[in-house]
Amino acid sequence: MGLTNKEKIEYWVKISDGDLEIAKTMLENRYRVYTGFMCHQVIEKIFKASYEKLKNETPPYTHSLPRLAELTGIYGLFSDEQKTFLSILNPLNIEARYPDYKEQIAKTLTDERCEQIYEQTELLQQWIKEKILLRK
Repeated sequence: MGLTNKEKIEYWVKISDGDLEIAKTMLENRYRVYTGFMCHQVIEKIFKASYEKLKNETPPYTHSLPRLAELTGIYGLFSDEQKTFLSILNPLNIEARYPDYKEQIAKTLTDERCEQIYEQTELLQQWIKEKILLRK
């Protein structure tokens, strides 16, 4: 027997929370590219939890944060600042996996910028939990 919708939501939230802890460790150890990559993972997985809750079905196999936000219907709830943050965070997933892109990204990720990305990730994840996942 498969997982219930509630169990799937809990799964996505749990791994999103775990990825946030990993992002914090990467930040503390100054692994800048991986800080950005893990922050992307945090938001991707919390979006997938939201998709499960709102659509009651398995989220699509995509890593595009704007696309996931649109598919869940929550993109329209975002502030301009949150939308801008998604556009900053989105390329840190795939591009961080390829050597040429990884080097380009590394040049843009200062310690200060990584701290900002981590803080914004934490805030957005919490906002989504409160707005979507914790409402009845």
